[in-house]
Amino acid sequence: MSIEFKISNQYLRSNRKKGFVSFISGVSIVGLVLGVITLITVLSVMNGFHKELRNRVLGAISHAYITGYGDTIENWQTLQAKINQHPNVISTSPYIQKYALINASFGSQGIRIRGIQPKLEKKTSVLLDKIKSGNAELGKSNILIGTGLATKLGVRVGNKVTLLVPQLSANIMGIQPRFKRFTVSGIFDAGIGEYDNNLAFIDLHQAQLLYAMKGKVSGIRLKVDDLFNAKKITNEVVNSLNSSQYYGVDWTQQKANFIKALNLEKQMIAIILSLIIAVAAFNIVSMMVMVVTDKKADIAILRTIGMTPKRIVKLFFYQGITIGIIGIVIGTILGVLLALNIEAVIGVIESILGFQFFPKDVFYISRFPSEIHLDDVIMVTVGAFVLVVLASIYPAKRAGKLQISEVLNHE
Repeated sequence: MSIEFKISNQYLRSNRKKGFVSFISGVSIVGLVLGVITLITVLSVMNGFHKELRNRVLGAISHAYITGYGDTIENWQTLQAKINQHPNVISTSPYIQKYALINASFGSQGIRIRGIQPKLEKKTSVLLDKIKSGNAELGKSNILIGTGLATKLGVRVGNKVTLLVPQLSANIMGIQPRFKRFTVSGIFDAGIGEYDNNLAFIDLHQAQLLYAMKGKVSGIRLKVDDLFNAKKITNEVVNSLNSSQYYGVDWTQQKANFIKALNLEKQMIAIILSLIIAVAAFNIVSMMVMVVTDKKADIAILRTIGMTPKRIVKLFFYQGITIGIIGIVIGTILGVLLALNIEAVIGVIESILGFQFFPKDVFYISRFPSEIHLDDVIMVTVGAFVLVVLASIYPAKRAGKLQISEVLNHE
């Protein structure tokens, strides 16, 4: 251990006996600790929220889908059998995705209609597992709708609704728009407004009849074994079909804006909260300047016994770095512990204050999910250390430039 480091540690211990200097030193460490705790905890909670949202969205849209140009596929059973042969494809389900006007006693609304086979759909989507009332059985005249849509239309399980599609049919009465009467057999709650308010399910065969698709489907939905490798798997599946009339779209393309928004939000929050660490780190500047002022006589004595200005700079630089490392280490440990136990801590705070931060009847996510990422922790600690290093340079250089003649004359 160098003599500079030993003296810097001695100064750090002796400062505890110096009232105001000790107070400023403590404030610097506490500020750094709070900044690191805050940033690690918030980033972990945001990771948890993002994972929760991503899982809900992916559960509704599937990992990928294969369709043809014109959004129709003929002989889809043969195509589905070929897709199922891919080793990374867990399950598939055919679907028809169209638009319709739904009419009920208390109103009407334009919605998306998804024609499905319930048994296969459950293997690629979680929506049919989110039935709030009724059941997920689809017959010739059954329909499943979301909670938001049911509320807007004022319907419940067992009520009748009419689907009016943007196509015409010719019969003995002339040319008329296509429509069909359905019975609401179930109401689902996906926890995502986009689906709860604007999506309805009907049987695949009924959708083919309603939209005059004559045995065709819009595409094949896929569930793969590696969520984050969905793009590569989708491309391999399309290439294995040996046909230029099909193309695939994975979840990163379907929800590209959604993913970008989540990432941008996290980056902006991280930048804003980093200012807390920056303020705490640069408090070290004022603290170290006061230490240098307090130790003028000691610096002069060290210079007279042969210590060079460079070694004086190292002495006070080490002191600033030591204070920073103490704050960063304590903050990192406490931040990780808080992030791991954030739900329990929030539960205690809610019980003390007597209210919920995220009431279940208002928010889709009523808890504080947390997921610690090692790269986030490393980014926070390294960033804080860099700021501490920058904050320690100026006071250390100021100590090295101190004129010993002026100090000794003053003393």
